[in-house]
This record gives sequence, structure tokens and C-alpha cells, in this order.
Amino acid sequence: MISYAECSARERLAQLLDADSFKEWVPPVERVTSPHLAQLGVPCAFDDGVVIGRATLADRTVFVAAQEGAFMGGGVGEVHGAKLVGLLRRAQRDRPAAVLLLAESGGVRLHEANAGLIAVSEVMRAVLDVRSTGIPVVVLIGGSNGCFGGMGIVARCADHIVMSDVGRLAMSGPEVIEASHGVEEFDSRDRALVWRTTGGKHRWLTGDCDALVEDDVTAFREAAIAALDKAQPLTLDALEKEHDLLVQRLHILPAEDAGGDDATFLWRALGVANAQAVPDLALDAVRALRNQ
Repeated sequence: MISYAECSARERLAQLLDADSFKEWVPPVERVTSPHLAQLGVPCAFDDGVVIGRATLADRTVFVAAQEGAFMGGGVGEVHGAKLVGLLRRAQRDRPAAVLLLAESGGVRLHEANAGLIAVSEVMRAVLDVRSTGIPVVVLIGGSNGCFGGMGIVARCADHIVMSDVGRLAMSGPEVIEASHGVEEFDSRDRALVWRTTGGKHRWLTGDCDALVEDDVTAFREAAIAALDKAQPLTLDALEKEHDLLVQRLHILPAEDAGGDDATFLWRALGVANAQAVPDLALDAVRALRNQ
């Protein structure tokens, strides 16, 4: 077993895709780097923290992008975002079997905040445009940095989300919440709390991810293959059903003064028996809980 979380972006691609099938676009040798980081005197990466290209998965052509969490936390800047948008626009033209986004990001890169925010909005629009053509967009989340901020929104715009139990997905990251509202609101050092609130098991139980897998590259590969033909309809009816689901979730959540500020209360409200034991359960047991 090879840990997905411990791999770099390029190592994940090498293990996930068919052997020797990946062809990179805008590779490091072209040295397309962020102009904003250079102006600030901040070290650059020659791929700007994201790898994009074409490959095959189970002998089917896919377009892929993998964010490198080791470079600025996978933060999205102008060039980083432009590479993602370019990949998605090319997918509209060339029509691969699917687009895979190996997401690992803390959100927008603060060094180029406005450019990053614009880039994320363009990525979201491009994801929806690709989906509108019937090409599934599959997001894989299992890196140590999680998937937060703008990329958290991008992930929820996709057809299919695959997460490991160590993966995390949310809008605001734990450190951001603590910095904005204080440690009383959210203690980012409480790892158990962080994973109960944003981790793969929680997202599975609440229906925010479509496949929950072990921290294993092979498991991610198998889940990605299974998702190739699972495009979801991008219609007003589908959107309204998702909104209804969110309204129902809001109504069943206990009031804050009743101790409803922890994920275990939501799990109980969703019908999960012995909810406090969920963090210690094996994945097979957690997967079974959503089907009860």
C-alpha cells in the first residue's frame, strides 16, 4: 500500500494513471512562473504548484491536474489558476472521458489575493461548463493540506468527490476560523475536532463526498475508474434538490445552546447510532452507516 497523503503531486499521478501515459502541459522546463511572487521576492516554482496534462486511466483518455501541497500549501494564484482553466477549456474542445482534479489546497494564495480570487471564479465557471457537455469532473481529496477555501467550492461544483478518511474538505480552514473568531469558536490545534468537522468520514456521512477510501493510491485509482461514467445532471432540478437537502440539514441540526456545535450531534440527527464512536470506526463500518 502506498500512502496517497505522503505522495507528491507527481508521485500521485505516476501511481494513479496508466503507466507511462501521462503527458504534461506547461511543464517546469517552460518556467511559467507567477509574476506576483517574483515582484515580492518570494521563491517561485517552475510549475507554480500544479501539474496538468493528458493521460489514460483504465485505457480511457482523461485530463488531469494535481496540486502540489508542498508549494505554498497548494495555494491558487494567477498562473496556477490559469493552468487549471486552460485544462478545463481544452477538455471542452477535446472531450476526454473525464477530468480528474487531485485537489490539495488551502485556498487562494494571499500573496496574489485578487488574482487568485479571480482565478478561482474562472475555475468554477470552467468546471460547470465542462459538466454541461456531459464530461464528468472527478475531484480526489486525500492530501495532508486538505481542500479548503476557493478549491473547497470548486470541489463541490464537481460531479463526483473521492475522499480518504485523512482527507479534509471545507470552505474555511481551521486556522482561518480561529484567526477570525477566536479559539473559543474553533481550536485548530484540536486535531480530533478538525477531522470530525472537515474529515472524510464526516463528509461521507453528510453526503458531501461520493466515495470514501483508504489512504492508498490504489484505492483512489479504483474509485476514479469507477467514477468515469458517473456524470451528474447539471440542471435546475438537480440544483434545487441539493438546496432542499441543505435546508433539511439545517433544520435537523440542534441549536448551538443545546450543544449542537459538534459534528457528533449532526451525525445523531442523521440517524447514526453511537455517533461518538465514528472517528474510531474502520472505513467499512463508516460506509455502511450511510446506507442504514
